[in-house]
Amino acid sequence: MGIQDIIEGKKQWRAHMARVKALPPDYQIVYKEMQRYFFKVGPVGLTDGSLLSGIVDFFEEGAAAGKGVLEVVGDDVAAFCDDLIKDSRTYAEIYQESISRRPGTAEK
Repeated sequence: MGIQDIIEGKKQWRAHMARVKALPPDYQIVYKEMQRYFFKVGPVGLTDGSLLSGIVDFFEEGAAAGKGVLEVVGDDVAAFCDDLIKDSRTYAEIYQESISRRPGTAEK
């Protein structure tokens, strides 16, 4: 990764966060909690940027329709997040698999 890639990545991230800041306050709060959750859980596809930008697209549509954020995602935000990444591998899963393949470790 060269310096140009880093600069371009920063520009894209700033543009993304500007879109988040343009959302109504309730959407911003839920987005930030979702983002924190995804960074903690670590879906492998998170780094390509499509998941988070897709959420912002979805939120912008909901806000434009005059809906509250919980009308869009439902009352259980964690379940909504889990559903978004249900078919994605996570870094935690990859780590668990690497541990179970080590010689001398027993499956539990």
